[in-house]
Amino acid sequence: MHGAALPAWVALAYLVAGVFFILALRGLSSPESSRRGNRFGIAGMAIALVTTLLHYYPTRAEDFPIEWHAPIDWNTLWLIGGAIAIGAVIGLTTARRIAMTAMPQLVAAFHSLVGLAAVLVAAAAYLNPDAFGIAADGVINPVSRIEMGLGAAIGAITFSGSVIAFLKLNGNMSGKPILLPARHVINLGVIALILGLIAYFTTDQSPFVFWTVAGLSFLIGFLLIIPIGGADMPVVVSMLNSYSGWAAAAMGFTLQNSAMIITGALVGSSGAILSYIMCRAMNRSFLSVIAGGFGGDAAVAGGAGAAIDRPYKRGSAEDAAFLMKQAEQVIIVPGYGMAVAQAQHALREMGDLLKKEGVSVKYAIHPVAGRMPGHMNVLLAEANVPYDEVFELEDINSEFARSDVAFVIGANDVTNPAAKTDKSSPIYGMPVLDVEKAKTVLFIKRSMGGAGYAGVDNELFYRDNTMMLLADAKKMVEEIVKSLG
Repeated sequence: MHGAALPAWVALAYLVAGVFFILALRGLSSPESSRRGNRFGIAGMAIALVTTLLHYYPTRAEDFPIEWHAPIDWNTLWLIGGAIAIGAVIGLTTARRIAMTAMPQLVAAFHSLVGLAAVLVAAAAYLNPDAFGIAADGVINPVSRIEMGLGAAIGAITFSGSVIAFLKLNGNMSGKPILLPARHVINLGVIALILGLIAYFTTDQSPFVFWTVAGLSFLIGFLLIIPIGGADMPVVVSMLNSYSGWAAAAMGFTLQNSAMIITGALVGSSGAILSYIMCRAMNRSFLSVIAGGFGGDAAVAGGAGAAIDRPYKRGSAEDAAFLMKQAEQVIIVPGYGMAVAQAQHALREMGDLLKKEGVSVKYAIHPVAGRMPGHMNVLLAEANVPYDEVFELEDINSEFARSDVAFVIGANDVTNPAAKTDKSSPIYGMPVLDVEKAKTVLFIKRSMGGAGYAGVDNELFYRDNTMMLLADAKKMVEEIVKSLG
């Protein structure tokens, strides 16, 4: 069955599913069309799933062309249905209960499951190659061995790397880089050994070679992500997303399933493109992302984790409300602090009140604000902030100099002017929002004691045109709303 060409209806159904996946990616490129994109993705996955189940109809017969009249193996059908039901319940329950602040670690957890699934499929194909139609007399095809080896390796790296990313994002592990001696030499050596073993696997399909590839890949996943600091985590999430796609695509070749190949290639390529965009936004080298440990040396070199004891100007909610009421334009800069406090709804209410006063309100989004790409966009969309008021860095940066107030709520590293001036800073060279150019900067922060996720203090706090609003973000915005009302 696996060596034969796909029936026309199966090929057509997979093609339709692939088109839906492309439409889903296109829809997810904008908050305004993201819901439509999600619907396309759900429809495409439903088509691919149903087609696969019908194509590989569970029967008691062995090695025969699929016939509609074939007897059903109810045990297999129950196993498949039960697995789908369990996964659906877990997915629905998680989606309904998860807080938006925990979305980055949820994405990392899901990436780990995709990687583990690829490893398990590769293992199943290796242990029973005849069932997958990739062997003759117990000898696996050399091409299938390469696909199997790459799928297992990329999947294992995705799994272990995503586990570390989850632990860092969830606070179970320090967000600071954990630097091992000679880590670059170790990483390159392990990667070279994995590739060498995969090449050798084409000539020797012994269990030792396969399981050594899998074991070393699990190891290198840990080694690649552990040295990466918290400030670089948005790029890591994007990169792991790409890895999970390539792992799925590799196993699609082994399974000779065009839907998996198409889907995996789309996820892998889109994740790689997004990683490149994120690297540019953070002034990081794309190659250093792939190698792992990027940003680690810089973070150590900067070493400015403690807040500086310098005078600063402190204000109240009433002060902030008065300044914004008198303004012609206010640019709001949301960050992870807003997400933690769940202040997006109060923020939208504040924006609505300012607009009633005749103030122009815009939202400035940095590409790496939050803990994953698009984190702030999702939160603002959840609060029904109009899409035409939300602008990306390159579209809004020139307007700060013409704005009366820049209202920063929990965004630290992406507003730090040191990124443009301090060569010793771990964020030096990263494009940042030019909030310091506004006439007045209102900066909400819980206290002056903590530094940003990159571990550096923000010199913006101590500038003459900055007023610090020290409180929980949601409570402070709610107090401002009361003062505006």
